[in-house]
Amino acid sequence: MGKGQIYKIHSDFYYVDDGNACHECKIREVLKKQKEKILVGDFVEFENGVIKNILPRKNFIKRPSVANINQVIIVSALKEPDLDLHQLNRYIALAKYYNISTVLCFNKEDLKWDKHLKEKIKNIYEPLGYKIVYTSATEHKGIKNFEKLLEGKTSVLCGNSGVGKSSLINAINPKLNLRTKQVSEKTQRGTHTTRHCEIIKINDTSRIVDTPGFSNVKFDFILPADVDLLFDEIAQFRSGCKYADCLHTCEDGCNVLANIAKIDETRYESYLEFVNEAKEYKEKIKYEGRKEEHSKKLVHNRHIAKISEKKRQSARNTLKQKIYKDIENDNE
Repeated sequence: MGKGQIYKIHSDFYYVDDGNACHECKIREVLKKQKEKILVGDFVEFENGVIKNILPRKNFIKRPSVANINQVIIVSALKEPDLDLHQLNRYIALAKYYNISTVLCFNKEDLKWDKHLKEKIKNIYEPLGYKIVYTSATEHKGIKNFEKLLEGKTSVLCGNSGVGKSSLINAINPKLNLRTKQVSEKTQRGTHTTRHCEIIKINDTSRIVDTPGFSNVKFDFILPADVDLLFDEIAQFRSGCKYADCLHTCEDGCNVLANIAKIDETRYESYLEFVNEAKEYKEKIKYEGRKEEHSKKLVHNRHIAKISEKKRQSARNTLKQKIYKDIENDNE
């Protein structure tokens, strides 16, 4: 049985790289019954063009759907489209939620952009420990520094459409010749040129997961009291709050508000946005049952489909009916 990594998924076909060759595979029926979601980046066992088993993941991101990555590189444009720090904070918080190392890449440095932004970016994100790189894919500026960040890693590129993710990959390896499009002058938005997640080999040691542009990340999957954990500069003050469930918005005795001058305004604004989205989630699940029924079980260190008692009894009844029918036919 061979082992490899899913590098592309198209329709019902899964493309597996075993290090020597690429294989077009289908998924085993039992995995479909388990409703196991296979992601780009998953390591799998396969045989005769059929994926038999999914190996344990080191990590994953739900959106974009990708597994087993070393770092997230958030690509933002300094101009065309204009830099949106609130959107950048969304991507940063998402990577923080999944506990994955993050690098910030600011592309299109060749355009006429406000140079004061560089100082602002430095003041906000360097104290938080983020690596920052400035690039221009069209003029090949900063590409060597960008390429160095990729060495020996599988990196996910994420960011809005039109920020130049595909252009950066082409700048590193022109042979890949990924599709690119200009940002619309009217809407100042890019066009999706990447249609699906795909692991692309940049060189012998580096891989990039090229992802579709997306801008609909919402924090409607966590509780409001957990949002501050996505902001290190806010989380450091939470233990000093008077109330354990403090949301740091207007509460009496809030240690975060007492230190609000130490928190960047755009970061705190993003925090408040995420709290409101999390409140919608909390309201949604308030009257919903949260019990989860597992669809698989562990047997001999392997996950197999778990059949519910209701379905199992239904199958027994069907078998009994068949047996009785066969007996009646024999008697006739």
